[in-house]
Amino acid sequence: MDRNQLLMQMKHLGEVESIKDVRPLTAAMFPGTHCPLMGAAMAVRGISDAMMLIIGTDECTYYTKHFSVHAENFGGLNGRCVSVALDGHGVTFGCVQKVTDAFAEMMAKYHPQAVFLVTTCVVEIIGDDIDALAGSLSERYGLPVMAVHTEHFKCENHLPGVERAMTACLDAMRPQDCDGSVNLLGQRAGDFQETELCGVLTGAGVRIGLRLPCGCRVEDIRNAPAAKVNIVVDDTALPLARKMRQAFGTPYVLFDKYVAPARIAACYQTLFDALELPLPARLEELRAGAEAACEQARRELRGVTYIYGNTPFRCYEFNRFMAEAGMIPQLIQTNALKPEDEADRAAILALYNPYVTKTANIAPLQYVYDVLHPMLYLGHEYAGRLRAKGIALVRTDGAGDMLGYEVTAFVVRALCAAAREARALREGGAA
Repeated sequence: MDRNQLLMQMKHLGEVESIKDVRPLTAAMFPGTHCPLMGAAMAVRGISDAMMLIIGTDECTYYTKHFSVHAENFGGLNGRCVSVALDGHGVTFGCVQKVTDAFAEMMAKYHPQAVFLVTTCVVEIIGDDIDALAGSLSERYGLPVMAVHTEHFKCENHLPGVERAMTACLDAMRPQDCDGSVNLLGQRAGDFQETELCGVLTGAGVRIGLRLPCGCRVEDIRNAPAAKVNIVVDDTALPLARKMRQAFGTPYVLFDKYVAPARIAACYQTLFDALELPLPARLEELRAGAEAACEQARRELRGVTYIYGNTPFRCYEFNRFMAEAGMIPQLIQTNALKPEDEADRAAILALYNPYVTKTANIAPLQYVYDVLHPMLYLGHEYAGRLRAKGIALVRTDGAGDMLGYEVTAFVVRALCAAAREARALREGGAA
């Protein structure tokens, strides 16, 4: 593969208007089980008394069952993931009757509190009305039955499945009197109990209600409209938060894994304004500590070049933070370009105009390292392979249990440690 040709086929950040303009380096994007079906399974597994009924080919049902068997919170082989494998007859004449019969068998054996009817590509192509079927089954059995559409031919990764499974939960909610609590929507990794944000809320006497999809029961979903505010910590939960605002009047605050102290401060202010509570005094001290860490890190990070891969943080906000700290983005991997990212993108472009490509391009990017010669790689790669080229890996997955100013402290430590490693590698190579 010609390394210079690879660079030539990429566009710069300033040349793209939408994600369709961002070119992948390979034809295979998120191969194998990285489809919306897997995303739906990831979301449903956190709802401990709900079932997932997959409707699709034997291959789709096999891969999802394989995933669920190895996921403890799905219950193993006889757990909460079951399937209806379609044969030629079902594909030709429709699958409604077969699903109806399977549903009755599942209810008699498992007695779930809610069921997610998850379609796959073949069901979407043949056009069976699974939404209508879900409605009739819900009425017949007296429990929430929610249709989740996971056709892969309309998207490139698993995230739409996560989003649709969470959004479907609106059908299980019922109006409630406000109890002053908050719901946590969108956290898929880590333990919210361990985060700074949770500690701040608990210290202010705020109760945590629904936690979707990181751990809840159907009753928690039903009672979710009792919350005073929804805290959205990932974009996949935004559609549900917007629908809850429309249906129940519940406001939401987007509190993602932001890195810049000013952005975190704005989130805290907006959240406590929505809660109609004074801002806790300890937040001033936390912000001062985060800003001091940033100021000290700038001296070490100025002029450090990097390639950005996949991290737990918001792509453009994080890259803006690094660029404004004096680092030089050479290439950014991304899977979205949304209107809410525009201010961050403009701030990056005011300083640099890096290459952009789609995420999950680790293999072909190896050919680019010898052209760009970055000091750091952020995301998932093989540390030994990078080290042999004088590149240090910045590990970011440790931020899974973090929300708030603790994210800033974690990031600057990781960046500074990797920058020191990269300089040592290069000095050793020169020697």
